[in-house]
Amino acid sequence: MELLKILASEYGPSGREEKIRDTIIKYAKDITEDIKTDVLGNLIVHKKGNGKKVMVAAHMDEIGVIATVTDENGFIRFSPVGGLNNKDLIARRVVFENGVVGVIGSEEDNKDRKIAKMYIDIGAKNREEASEKVKTGDMAVFCGEFIDSGDTVISKALDNRAGCYVMLEAMKRINTENDLYFVFTSQEEVGLRGAKTAAYSIAPDYALAIDVTDTGDTPEGIKMEVKLGNGAAIKVMDRSILCDSYIRSVLIETAKKNNISYQLEIMNDGGTDAGAISLSGTGVKTGGISIPTRYIHSPSEMVSKKDLNSCIELLTAFVNNI
Repeated sequence: MELLKILASEYGPSGREEKIRDTIIKYAKDITEDIKTDVLGNLIVHKKGNGKKVMVAAHMDEIGVIATVTDENGFIRFSPVGGLNNKDLIARRVVFENGVVGVIGSEEDNKDRKIAKMYIDIGAKNREEASEKVKTGDMAVFCGEFIDSGDTVISKALDNRAGCYVMLEAMKRINTENDLYFVFTSQEEVGLRGAKTAAYSIAPDYALAIDVTDTGDTPEGIKMEVKLGNGAAIKVMDRSILCDSYIRSVLIETAKKNNISYQLEIMNDGGTDAGAISLSGTGVKTGGISIPTRYIHSPSEMVSKKDLNSCIELLTAFVNNI
């Protein structure tokens, strides 16, 4: 799990993916030298072949907050970068790119947990002291230690560094004549932006998005079939896409043929890069492999090692045989 720990621990909110991108490059260059970064910050790793053109995407950005204004007492107001769960923000620690750590606080009457009534406390005495450490436009991400707890791992940013991990591990194992584009996309958390431009430039025949998905196995939780530890989740639909039926059937048959644990995913809230890719150009046959994850968009996201391995095996077998 050392690689996953390195990826999950790196700073990289939407639009500021430079550090996580540089980290991924260190590992991707052992697989191929054909690596480039496009205008929107996507990292495109190309393994040239003479077969079908296949794009596999996993977003590398994480949710965060952006400093908007500092008051005279040194408290920093902020806006979300990506989908924050407002009710879980109070007393959470965040860290800015320069290492400054703050705590999210709230005005006393903020019963509805409105972000407009929250602030980041970095311990500054006044506006001048705070402004020396944090400027308007600076972004912060959750503090969340990486914990290996046996069958599972817990960390911030497993959405979607777990997907990046799955893709990097599969890249080592894939052996095919297909023309492969592994894209670590930017700005997924703010509207699937990087995947849209990358897919347009690549124009793939087939595509897969690797991302996390919710689970339906916690007490009184959401109602869905996906459970932690039950294997790779083959996406049927989410709010951004109805997955291509051919891609879905190939994924299911591949899992059965190779004795890979799998389950089917219908996610009623949220979307993934698959939606943007499928609508690119004249359209792309697109599917998804999802990693079951509890407590998404929190500092303590949880995934199963078994599910990670199932996703790696399924992605590898799919790309080798599509």
